[in-house]
Amino acid sequence: MRRHGSRARLVVGVLAAVSLVLVVLDSREGADPVTSAARTVGEAAFRPVSAAVSVAGEPVESAYETLAAAQGSRERIHELEQRNKRLRDRLQARDYDDDRAKRLEDLLQLTGRGGYEIVPAQAVTRVTARGFSDTVTVDVGRGDGVRPDMTVVDGDGLVGRVVQAGPATATVTLITDHASAVGARLEDSKEIGVAEGASDTTGDGTPLRFELMSSDARMKEGQRVVTLGSHNDTPFVPGVPIGTITEVEDTPGRLTRTGKAEPAVDFGELDVVGVIVAGPKNDPRDSLLPDPPKAGGGDGSDEEGGR
Repeated sequence: MRRHGSRARLVVGVLAAVSLVLVVLDSREGADPVTSAARTVGEAAFRPVSAAVSVAGEPVESAYETLAAAQGSRERIHELEQRNKRLRDRLQARDYDDDRAKRLEDLLQLTGRGGYEIVPAQAVTRVTARGFSDTVTVDVGRGDGVRPDMTVVDGDGLVGRVVQAGPATATVTLITDHASAVGARLEDSKEIGVAEGASDTTGDGTPLRFELMSSDARMKEGQRVVTLGSHNDTPFVPGVPIGTITEVEDTPGRLTRTGKAEPAVDFGELDVVGVIVAGPKNDPRDSLLPDPPKAGGGDGSDEEGGR
């Protein structure tokens, strides 16, 4: 043990002495052959040691640089993620605002053509449960001139009627409710009937039903239905689109004919609505109905297709 320790100290001492000599020689100027040869020998002797130290130190330096870069990358990635989230939120908000603006524009166009005076509102909640009516709550009330038995529409057609009005909100029963009944008329016709709600449970997809009043009256698929209008426009004003006949039912033994109708309003996306606070001076008749889609070729739909 002592011999190995002495040998190690001897090696260290020799290396220190050689290093000192090389420092002295390297500091001397001139092209002395002796000093040049000594430098060459020293470089050859210590180059492996220097290279080994550099190689050993490179992984440590590289690891440090990697860690520093990784820390910066994480912060940069987090910053970019937050920026993307803010951009997505702004885009969603803009899309939502654009959608609401379009719905309001459609509403104003429909009510303007019909000559209705409205209070715009938003359908904020919907209540459809067993034992309750199919209703929505809107964010306008008596303070805005809203009263019970006023007609409610959106840009596509009839939504329902106000059944309760508070200071700042009102409850609207939808025409899809099973207890709802609206006096209605077929387009391009004087045939009148009743459009009844057929929704008994949430989202059951059951359309409206339309029943003609006269036993001699006929209807056919594709005919559209509008409100007939009530006395003093309460609860329904005339001329508002209700829906389209999708099926004429067989009614053996019954004097009147009935059919199923698809509502003009998409109640699954109900948002911007208008409460009609004053009816039109004149019945708009069928002027609020959009142009029917053009049939591809002759479909042979005539009076014989009705029932």
